[in-house]
Amino acid sequence: MVWTPLHAKIHRTMRSRHLFERSQRLLVAVSGGQDSLCLIKLLLDLQSKWGWDLAIAHCDHRWRSDSQANAHHVENLAKTWGTSFYLETANEPINSEAAARDWRYEALSAIAQTNNYQYIVTGHTASDRAETLLYNLIRGTGADGLQALTWQRPLTTDIMLVRPLLEITRTQTEQFCQEFNLPIWEDSTNQDLQYARNRIRQELLPYLQENFNPQVESALAQTAELLQAEVEYLEKVAQQLRQKALGIGDEEDSLAPLLPLRLNRRVLQKAPLALQRRVMRQVLQQILADAPGFEHIEKLTALIIAPNRSQTDPFPGGAIAQVEGDWICLK
Repeated sequence: MVWTPLHAKIHRTMRSRHLFERSQRLLVAVSGGQDSLCLIKLLLDLQSKWGWDLAIAHCDHRWRSDSQANAHHVENLAKTWGTSFYLETANEPINSEAAARDWRYEALSAIAQTNNYQYIVTGHTASDRAETLLYNLIRGTGADGLQALTWQRPLTTDIMLVRPLLEITRTQTEQFCQEFNLPIWEDSTNQDLQYARNRIRQELLPYLQENFNPQVESALAQTAELLQAEVEYLEKVAQQLRQKALGIGDEEDSLAPLLPLRLNRRVLQKAPLALQRRVMRQVLQQILADAPGFEHIEKLTALIIAPNRSQTDPFPGGAIAQVEGDWICLK
């Protein structure tokens, strides 16, 4: 095996960030593109050091005429490498990026659960992280949206999603694939400028690199990394503040009834606005079917200092919040 600087970097990253345990079962999502081929090659090469049991999973969205040929290509690679292979094919073509992502994670989770894999591993890179930050910034978001691609997050109670390449750019994965003659399957949809992410990748980032910062991808990825740690801290502090305002403890939190809810305004008034907003977002996440928007959070936060008997108009689903003395009551 040829040991490159990229092998060493990923090996160190996985150890320092505690992304994996030794001798675990890893399900690697491989599309056939350069990022996922770089990922599976690195993991296969590091397998002897970690004692992993590796398998390849491929999800066919059926949104390209060559998607079946693409799936066969990845299956043949798995056979060449002597690796277990799992294929999930959509019943109908999936044409939305968001719907495709949700379906893909559901499919990967189902494969992992059925076959006892503890980790699902994807080839998201620093370039993806930069694109996600810009995409969410343009649409409007807080710090949470700007750090959306994290190193790891639980998909189920037993399965962790891990992204080991978040410090590696797409240029580096391409160079790695060329160095090892890995047969990249070119996805034609990556060139389709009807998708906002492709316009960011093909037009906006090159413009920023040429006119503002040649290392803009790495700079944005580092910003996302800094924000991730801050978001984790703020979420933890906000959860503690929410529990105090609700008058509950850790054990009661997951068991608390959704409605009615009573929040102590005196507790919340002592907190900074950033924490007040986070508490209200956490509360709304409990009672709304979809993620709360900025206007939902703001109108609930306003009740912390509003006059007695003030109330909101109905939230989606019909819940109303009203001030009753020292309390904000949601019912």
